[in-house]
Amino acid sequence: MRHEEENKKLKYILYARRSIGANKNEEDNGVPSIESQKTEVRAIAKNEGLTVVQEFNETVSASEPDKRPEFTKMMEYIKSGKANAILCFKVDRLARNSIDAGTITHYLQKSVIKNIRSIDRDWYPDDHALLWAVEFGTSTQYTRDLKKHIKRGQNQSIARGFRPGNAPLGYKNSKYRDKGKNEEILIDTERFLLVRKVFEHMLTGQYNVHQILKFANDELRLTTRKGNKMCKTNMYALLINPFYYGWFRYPQKTGELTHGKHTPMITKQEFDKIQYFLGRAGQTRPHDHNFAYTGLMKCGECGARITCEQKTKRQKNGNTHSYIYYHCTGRVNPNCTQKSIKEEVLEKQIEHFLSSIEISPEFHTWAIEELKTQHEAEKNDRNKILYTQQRDYDQCIKKLDSLTEMRINKEIDGEEFAARKTVLEEEKHILKSLLDGVDKRVDDWLKSVAQTLTFAEKAHAEFNSGDLYKRKQILTALGHNHILKDNILIIETEKPLLLIPEVATQYKLSNEQLEPVKCIGTYKQNVEILPKSTLLWTLADSNR
Repeated sequence: MRHEEENKKLKYILYARRSIGANKNEEDNGVPSIESQKTEVRAIAKNEGLTVVQEFNETVSASEPDKRPEFTKMMEYIKSGKANAILCFKVDRLARNSIDAGTITHYLQKSVIKNIRSIDRDWYPDDHALLWAVEFGTSTQYTRDLKKHIKRGQNQSIARGFRPGNAPLGYKNSKYRDKGKNEEILIDTERFLLVRKVFEHMLTGQYNVHQILKFANDELRLTTRKGNKMCKTNMYALLINPFYYGWFRYPQKTGELTHGKHTPMITKQEFDKIQYFLGRAGQTRPHDHNFAYTGLMKCGECGARITCEQKTKRQKNGNTHSYIYYHCTGRVNPNCTQKSIKEEVLEKQIEHFLSSIEISPEFHTWAIEELKTQHEAEKNDRNKILYTQQRDYDQCIKKLDSLTEMRINKEIDGEEFAARKTVLEEEKHILKSLLDGVDKRVDDWLKSVAQTLTFAEKAHAEFNSGDLYKRKQILTALGHNHILKDNILIIETEKPLLLIPEVATQYKLSNEQLEPVKCIGTYKQNVEILPKSTLLWTLADSNR
């Protein structure tokens, strides 16, 4: 009775906490929602005539100290003398770590807190310290056991190719523990293609992260899962995340690289290329300072990147002349002997290469029509390849099923089962990749040829008439690792464009026999001569 009367004179703080938000049933592991906690505690205050001067509530774990802003405010409120008692659902709502538990114990023993009232009992300054230690010790031990349980579950998820935690942008998590099924990472149909467009723009090598961010926000209207605009930190995190090519680390920075079972958005080669553009592939991405060709060439002698500088010469008569020079940075070998080259000399070499791959619009039109015809003729052969690979894949699946049955029937032990399963799983993965690869080549090869021919037709003219930005686009399209040695530029580009000069030469030779293209009838005559350019089919093969 003495305590009951004294409690009515105290100034209570109502504190409610939950580690996670309430689900549909407002229950998780027996812990009511914050509103349910407050309702029950308020009923106690009303029935016992207790005075509540302030309420604090938060949805955050208490397993670590200094992670709960509302708890910190509550303790400051008590230290200031504005309150001297606490109302809570259970004492484990107050602390689940030894430091916070120690703070509350100290305040209680020093009578700064005169009463802690929960739904099942009271605590006072003169209570036995051992009982209080056991109470908070139980809460702390629960947290330690829970961490072990969570860690074990995370390790099991990682082992089956599932990345714990929220899926990155463009993906989403399946429903948690839906009918006993394992979690999995699904494609977010709302954002997947948008994120893929971000990667595609970055892969051109023509944009920096700031420009990519602007493109994502202004043109794609890509937002975070919370509906906010993308920021620079979000964009960097997206571009360097191996999750997008099918692997992941957990924890994000320190974990081992693990193969995931989710659908990749890009290939490993594309990811590596982006890391190069970001300066994360062992070399710093050069700053172009409005110079057209920096970041696209390396020294043929020492392998360092080619940089650029502008020099101004002032004559005695007052005239000034500016010159742009490209030269080796000397970072790999300070004694590199390569000399600088003027920009106009470099550009003449680029023009010469572009003129060597230049084709006429007539040849472009004819080539596409002929390749379409060839594509139709090759469909049967491709279907045979697909049939063979699909058959091998199906047989591999049957072998895995048979292996599982053998293990169930105890025909093989666990060690042999694991070894044989690993081999078959790897075989299945390879066959699936081959199937996907053929499908993609069947869909994309003609489009790729068309893009190559369009580039070959227009690049020379656009380079001559284009501004600095357009010229950089064209050299970037040729590649981003060209070689400069002894003032000679070696264009390092892909096979289709390297074949164009040979195809164009055959075309020019054949063209001497052709009638001027004036009408459809003349075109038909030309077609009979042009198929002799057998390199055209090699050009198609190199695009598949």
